[in-house]
Amino acid sequence: MSQEVYLTRAGYEKLRDELEELKGPKRHAISKVIGEARLLGDLKENAEYHAAKEEQGHCEARIANLELKLSNVRLIEDQNISADKVFIGAIVTLKDCDTDEKMKYMMVSPEEANYEENKLSILSPIGKGLMGHEAGEELEVQVPAGSLRYKILKIERP
Repeated sequence: MSQEVYLTRAGYEKLRDELEELKGPKRHAISKVIGEARLLGDLKENAEYHAAKEEQGHCEARIANLELKLSNVRLIEDQNISADKVFIGAIVTLKDCDTDEKMKYMMVSPEEANYEENKLSILSPIGKGLMGHEAGEELEVQVPAGSLRYKILKIERP
């Protein structure tokens, strides 16, 4: 049995678009490269052919992975998730208790995590440390480099 994958609508569309690209243009491009490499002769020592076949294998594995994930998607927007605690889909404003730096993250599944977009995985050390806590709470989060202290200033829903 497959595990549910919680995504935002934008995250779902991004994965769906990637799947369409892989199943269409990417598959066709790889197939063309394989066909051209076959024309080069002996397949045993044909580096272009073997590289293209390897790329084809990676592409097909990613397609299978995406199809499985997309078949088990639950959109965060459709879920009745508490707005007073940190859970997936929450937008959390934090203050670093040591530096007074403020930061804002959206809590997302690992499939959507992107530090540049301030999307924090619920399975990351900081994400795990924040889950289930309320605004106003101060907490210590264990990370590989030691521990960090945060105060949760605000929790919002998109």
